[in-house]
This record gives sequence, C-alpha cells and structure tokens, in this order.
Amino acid sequence: MVDVPAIELIGIDKRFGLVHANKAIDLRVGKGSIHGIIGENGAGKSTLMSILYGFYQADSGEIRVDGKPIHIRDSQAAIAAGIGMVHQHFMLVENFTVLENIMLGAEGGALLRGGVSRVRSELKRLEETYGLEVEPDAVIEELPVGLQQRVEILKALYRGAEILILDEPTGVLTPAEADHLFRILAQLRDQGKTVIFITHKLREIMAVTDTVSVMRRGEMVATVKTAETSVEELAELMVGRRVLLRVEKGPSAPGDVLLSVRNLTVKDNRGVVMVDNVSFDVRAGEITGIAGVAGNGQSELLEAIAGIRKPVSGEIFVNGQSLAKADPAYLREIGLAHIPEDRHHMGLVLPFEEYENAALGYHRDPVYGKGPFLDLDAMRDDAKAKIEKYDIRPPDCRLKTANFSGGNQQKIVCAREIERDPKVLIIGQPTRGVDIGAIEFIHKRIIDMRDSGKAVLLVSVELDEIRALADRVLVMFAGHVVGETVPNADEKTLGLMMAGIAA
Repeated sequence: MVDVPAIELIGIDKRFGLVHANKAIDLRVGKGSIHGIIGENGAGKSTLMSILYGFYQADSGEIRVDGKPIHIRDSQAAIAAGIGMVHQHFMLVENFTVLENIMLGAEGGALLRGGVSRVRSELKRLEETYGLEVEPDAVIEELPVGLQQRVEILKALYRGAEILILDEPTGVLTPAEADHLFRILAQLRDQGKTVIFITHKLREIMAVTDTVSVMRRGEMVATVKTAETSVEELAELMVGRRVLLRVEKGPSAPGDVLLSVRNLTVKDNRGVVMVDNVSFDVRAGEITGIAGVAGNGQSELLEAIAGIRKPVSGEIFVNGQSLAKADPAYLREIGLAHIPEDRHHMGLVLPFEEYENAALGYHRDPVYGKGPFLDLDAMRDDAKAKIEKYDIRPPDCRLKTANFSGGNQQKIVCAREIERDPKVLIIGQPTRGVDIGAIEFIHKRIIDMRDSGKAVLLVSVELDEIRALADRVLVMFAGHVVGETVPNADEKTLGLMMAGIAA
C-alpha cells in the first residue's frame, strides 16, 4: 500500500508581474515528518507556503491534502483543512493576553464566558501534551519572543492544525530558545503532526528535519533525505555554486581609537537600567564583537551609540568628537553608520520604493539633489548600482520595499550604510533572516570594512557569527560587560560568561 502524503503540490506556478516566483513546483510532504524547505532569499519558499496557506492563489497547479484535491481560497479554508502557519513576523495583538490571542477569531459566539472557560481548558491540555507551557493571562508584549512563538504554535493547534508551517522560525530566537523549539517540533512529530520547516540555516535543517527540499530562483531543484546529505551539498544546491562555509580573514591591525564609550548608563522604555556603567573602545582596523543572550542590554547600547536613545549618563566619542548633543543626522556627517537590529522598525520604511530606502537618512546629500528638491533620477541610478553590487532580488528599484524578502530587505540596509564608507560601523544582527549566499557576501563586506581601516562594533545572538568575525569579544550580562575574550575561546567559557558566571 502506497503511503498518502500529508501535502502534495503539483505544478504550482505563480507570477507577480515580471517576477516568476514559483515555476511548476512539485512537492510531497510525508505524514508525521518534519520536512525542511531551504533556499536563498527570494527563492520562492515563502510564496509557495503562502499559496498553501491561502494568502495567494496559484496561477496554475493543484494542492492535495491527505490525497484529496482541495481549493484553498483563503487562510480560513487552510485552517479548515487542518493547516496552520507560524509566520516569521508574529501575528499577535501585543496588548492582548495569551488567552485572548488564542481565542481571537474563534470566540464561539457573542457571550464569551463559556468560550473563555473552554479555551482555558483546551490550552492547558495542549500545553501538557506538547510541552508548550505559557501563562495564559500574560500580556503578549511582556513576553520574550520565544514564548510569543509558542503562543503562535498554540493558536494553530487550538484551531485543529495537523500540518504546521513554520516560516524562518528561529530568526528572532536565541540559540537556547531555538533548541527548545526543536524539542517541541520533535514532540509534535512524535504525536503524529506534520511540520514544514522553512529556513536558510543549514545546520538547523541537519539537526531537526527528516527530509529537505531545496529551492533556487523559483524552482524546486532537489528533495533528499536529511540523513543522506551534508551541509556542503545543500549549500551548493541552494546557491548553484560552491559556498565557502567559513569566514576568511587575515590578522587585524588595530590603529587609533575611533569609537569610545565611557561609563555609559542607558534605560529602556520602562525606565529599567539596561546598560550599567559600561566602558570600552573600538579601534580602526578591528571588529569588536559583543556576545550575550538577547535582552542583556545590547540593543539599548547600540541605540544609544546611534543617537536613537538618550543615555542617562556617560559619554560616547566618535573619532574624538563627543556625541552628547548629537542627532542621527550629525552622526552620519562625522562618519558613523548604523545597521539596526530591527530592519522593519528602524532600518526601512516598508511602503517606500526600494530607491527611496536606499537613500534614506542620506537624502540631504548633494549627490541626490540641491536645496529642497531631490534628483529622483540620481537616486534611482544610485539604487540600481547598489542592487547590482549586492545582488538584491528582484532587481527593481521601483518595487515597494515591503515586497522584498527579509534577506533582500537586509541587503538594502547593508548597502545603504556600508557604501557610504563610514569611519565607524555599528551593526546589530547583520545576517538575521539572511540566506547562506548573502551571509557570505555580507561577512566579506564587514571584513573589507575592517581591512580598509574602519572600526566595526558587531552585536549578534549568533555565537558562531561573533566568533567568525570578531577580533576580540566583549560579553554582556545584565547590562554589564562581564569580560573580554578572544574569538576562539571554547564555547563553554563563552557560555559561562554569557550566563554571568566568571569563567
């Protein structure tokens, strides 16, 4: 007897104007398995899953669930067919409780009392069955992202999902949170659920999936058993060429101090001290990495240096000039560039066209026009050059920035800031949501900045990234710099420091 797949896609084709996002895709996903889908940013992964979830309609092709053809006209039809989706950017109402988010859209009538009791009882059962414990009366905005993601999974399971799609689920998680998610996914599989896991992180694919399909430029190029492949083979299938899976760099040659932080104290929006009397220097020709579990003050530190958040006390100097009364425009003038952690809230204006974001923050530069008038042709020509140099896809400077994949949005920000040739570059999570080919490119540009005599301050929750790029590593815990070490220190030493325990 032939096993009927949980999901079968046959000849799925989708265009957006001139962009051929999916080209006659065939895909079979076995029941009770974790099936990975990998590919570069813009390869068509999210488009394909959005068709399966009813956000888009395919131009042609067929979807089968449990062997039966089905027309998924919208997300309600997908949910009715037992398909749930956890999006890369969570779809939660932040000032609602966990319980309210779970029942939103499934209230069960105008009188909510019975519905609340039923949801609470079912939520407890799901938490115990799948190890998804979360306080039902907690407010979403007060939860760390790892717990917010659990709420998204619980939402899908509450609605009866037998097939769960996760789109880049670890992009916002710490390594420890990602490991916990993998344990949850394995438990879901063991309970008979089917998981489709979309990612660009090959080591995660190797760790958690049973089968993996590779997409490249809108086509499905391979499907293999995970146990029968390797990181190197998958990388080559993704990119279409051999990919260097390590950062190549020579020794650093530190010069003058270009960024100096002295006794800096910074509070967050709640008035809580997140950076507590921190001091350090970053020299020309070196990359200083800051390691630490998310939420230990790294974000507030970057925001203070970038002029976004006013410090409580302390001083910041760029190339010897105090930033005490500086605004972000002045910082750009003296040679400080900032690639923010959150490209959506700080790096881009998503409704703007690509060429507008490519100049954002530098739009007063004479190269873009004189006086109050912008030279749109000059802006577009500059954007086209950056698109070509950074391989931004699709190569259309008139496309709304919201319509680019997350990794290509990140390239837009990196191109804008790096191509200004700043003296000091501060970077938060440079490759979050970025595929392996783009990671290789961005890492090379960061090394090039160092080798050309720039000072680079790098914050990343990816410990491998910090160790690969940094020339020296500062470790933050509870708002303090608790130690400094070399990048090739063993993981146990770094882990103890990140936990606030002296190594």
